[in-house]
Amino acid sequence: MNRSRFVGRNQNSVSFRPTARTLGPVSNTIILIVLACLLGLLYLTQVTKTNAYGYQINGLQERQTALKSEHDDLEVASARLQSLSRVQNSDVAKNMVSVAPSDSLQN
Repeated sequence: MNRSRFVGRNQNSVSFRPTARTLGPVSNTIILIVLACLLGLLYLTQVTKTNAYGYQINGLQERQTALKSEHDDLEVASARLQSLSRVQNSDVAKNMVSVAPSDSLQN
């Protein structure tokens, strides 16, 4: 391009060259560090949520185990309490005859 020192008529006195803007190595490094920090924070929030849910699940499982144990104890107590009335009302018990002691042993 041939440029003269003087500007002619109907010509711009300033020439603009489109320049490609690129990031330098320092800017690239800073951007990568910021992205790594954001990914780290995202990972930590997900792990924290998972741990919180794990604590809730663990608490519910412990409560379930305690309730199952209590249920089993109540079933045993219920069977024990019902067994006496079942034995008294059974046909075998009704056909039994009460016996009075006839004689006592003497030494």
